[in-house]
Amino acid sequence: MNIVILGAGQAAASLAAKLRALGHDGGIAIIGDEPAPPYQRPPLSKAYLLGEMGLDRLTLRAPEWWDEQGIALHLGERATRIDRDRRVVATGRGEYPYDQLVLTLGAAPRRLPATMGGDLTGVHVVRNLADIAGVQPALVAGRRLVVIGGGYIGLEAAAVARKLGLEVTLVEAAPRILGRVAAPETADMIRALHRAHGVGIVEGTGIARITGETAADGVELADGRRLSADLVICGIGIAPETALAEAAGLAIDNGIAVDALGRTSDPAIWAAGDCASFPVTGGRLRLESVGNAIDMAEAVAANMLGADAAYVPKPWFWSDQFDAKLQIAGLNLDYDRVVTRPAANGGSVWYYRDGRLIAVDALNDARAYMIGKRLIEAGRSPSPEAVAEAVELKALMA
Repeated sequence: MNIVILGAGQAAASLAAKLRALGHDGGIAIIGDEPAPPYQRPPLSKAYLLGEMGLDRLTLRAPEWWDEQGIALHLGERATRIDRDRRVVATGRGEYPYDQLVLTLGAAPRRLPATMGGDLTGVHVVRNLADIAGVQPALVAGRRLVVIGGGYIGLEAAAVARKLGLEVTLVEAAPRILGRVAAPETADMIRALHRAHGVGIVEGTGIARITGETAADGVELADGRRLSADLVICGIGIAPETALAEAAGLAIDNGIAVDALGRTSDPAIWAAGDCASFPVTGGRLRLESVGNAIDMAEAVAANMLGADAAYVPKPWFWSDQFDAKLQIAGLNLDYDRVVTRPAANGGSVWYYRDGRLIAVDALNDARAYMIGKRLIEAGRSPSPEAVAEAVELKALMA
């Protein structure tokens, strides 16, 4: 069986490695449009952007590993079409036949339109190596940066820039930072962290446009105020890469729609990672995280070889900002109650839905994260009162 994997990120690397570990001895080819072999994305907006991590530590496998495993890497090569009838992927350099195809295409950063100044020089996004190569030289102490977007990418970029000595203002159109992904209690801790490090935060105010003739020189807010800027970073979310799948006639629903096994509407095509949405109780879910990219890719690899086992996510996330680490276990969807526990330089937020523990945010509190993660994955749920009153968190495991 000849397997082609489209997309060369974390999910692709994990899937290829799992196929070989499970004994697949047929062809495996990975096609990616970036020139670099599969690498980690999370450090891009953290240690790599700071200059604390080199490309050698960013890459997921040593160069010789791919040859040893008999996995062909076709890098710097953009796929242009999937011919489902002929079972062929076309690229700018030729055609690749497949028996089974896997789409691990990831996601692309959302950009402001040109009418809002999104195409001006000095306006950046932070998603891949080329983005970092573009923004890194501009991160010079004393310069003025405006970050648009108060999600994790925007906050991480703001933290890096502030550590490098830039004047940083972050603007969030929603009433508060982390509005879609975290409780107000978590947002309060993160906001306090940033303000303590000198980041200006403007919430509840949208962007009218980025100003400048050919290069960005400021950001005009919806309320008429103007922030001067030498550069702008847009952290306004990502969108799943679905164009190829859509053009091929595959089902799309908040990403490339797959069944519980990871198979698309074409039985010869699978999908995993940021680009794929899978069924859960009450609807479909798409997870943007390293953990999901690895776990779902490995589950798809096993199912391609006949495991026939539904993918059950065990979500976990993290975000490094300044010298603080935020760790997240579970999914806080539709939570109706939170319990907070203070800790040195941070604390934890425990999310409940219908009296059941569903997620934990832990800032500088690894113990709370580890115990919360174990409880959630084991399906155990101490009462909110027990969490609030416990002197020692490990007592909750009893």
